[in-house]
Amino acid sequence: MEVKFRKAIKFLVNRQARFNFLSSRGLYNHMSDEEYIKKQFKVYTGKKLDLGNPQTFNEKMQWLKLNDRKPIYTKLVDKYLVRGFVEMVLGKEFLIPLLGVWDLAEEINFEKLPDKFVLKCNHNSGEGMCICKGKSQIDFVSVKGRLSQAMRQNYWRHAREWPYKNVERKIIAEKYMEDESGTELKDYKLFTFSGKVKCIEVDYNRFTDHHRNFYTTEWEYVPFTTCYPTDFRHKIPKPKYLKNLVESAEKLAYAAGVPKFVRIDMYIVNDKIYFGEMTFYHGAGYEKFMPQGYDLRLGNMIKL
Repeated sequence: MEVKFRKAIKFLVNRQARFNFLSSRGLYNHMSDEEYIKKQFKVYTGKKLDLGNPQTFNEKMQWLKLNDRKPIYTKLVDKYLVRGFVEMVLGKEFLIPLLGVWDLAEEINFEKLPDKFVLKCNHNSGEGMCICKGKSQIDFVSVKGRLSQAMRQNYWRHAREWPYKNVERKIIAEKYMEDESGTELKDYKLFTFSGKVKCIEVDYNRFTDHHRNFYTTEWEYVPFTTCYPTDFRHKIPKPKYLKNLVESAEKLAYAAGVPKFVRIDMYIVNDKIYFGEMTFYHGAGYEKFMPQGYDLRLGNMIKL
């Protein structure tokens, strides 16, 4: 009862929560993409979206959702099909080993999987994911239930990120990646603008006290962040393979047709670079910039 009460209060006082709930119930399904995006932008930012003359990064993310719709983008956001693209451009050694792929959660045979693995859907961003560090620690029935629910999720509908609309849904299992040092894996998110990496986001303490720092391609700290706090005192060592990270991301961006913007996520594990994913709309274009002026600075890098 207490949980339901808290949800009801949140629905009444939090306009984003209210919008998300009503959207998930199909209230806005009748809206065109443009109508929906304008409404969502107003709810999330408090500002009117000017698609005729977008200036900031987040405004231009919305413009790109509506106007930059290359068919290849659907393949590139598909966490299963993108593997073939990465292998063609960079080589198979950049791929996290694939352990299995299924159309339904009921098809997964856990006995054939190693003791450690990662299960995830290919069409969304985290819902249903299972990070298994030991099979004795997980409830297989519960995992299958969460994955089945995630497979029903229409990820495109929430923010009208067009590439996800026609992804053929699957479940994939990948090797659980861990560094020999035992430290948290660094997730390097490379922001490419017209094929060139301009800044790199590094997230850390994701499961305890999530922070993120931004750096130039020369590994100079940039004093801004989106969504999560940043800390200039937290020194993240310059990656040993920084040049290779940048070159690899730019090769992928070029092969993808040089999008006006794409974020390419990569890992470095035991001195090897691995591909993570490609994202065309960072934070769906709704993450708050701190300081706010960087929303415009990064927006100026996107040439429409």
